Amino acid sequence: MTKRILAVDDSKTMRDMVSFTLKKAGFDVAEAEDGKAALNVLTGGKFDLIITDLNMPNMDGISLIKSVRAGSQHRTVPILILTTESDGAKKADGKAAGATGWLVKPFNPDQLIATVNRVCP
Repeated sequence: MTKRILAVDDSKTMRDMVSFTLKKAGFDVAEAEDGKAALNVLTGGKFDLIITDLNMPNMDGISLIKSVRAGSQHRTVPILILTTESDGAKKADGKAAGATGWLVKPFNPDQLIATVNRVCP
């Protein structure tokens, strides 16, 4: 069965690159431009993984993770943060919010696929 992944990033270019990489590897990908849009997409179905940016308008990645972890439907879904931030404090915030892992932009496509396969077998 094809794994469904939600890619959340306010940069259309970054969403396109993540989507292209994941679709080429055989995943089904949905996209959202910020945390609020992501929550709307999540209400429409089941997802196996969420990949989110950290810094976005309307609702940032940490707030999105907290909302997902507080809900019931996707509470256990792995969440990867894909961001330009590499600050230890930000990573700690992400982990505290419930993030499964952390990837730094620009991402290596092979590394992204390997990480996705590891957290979403």
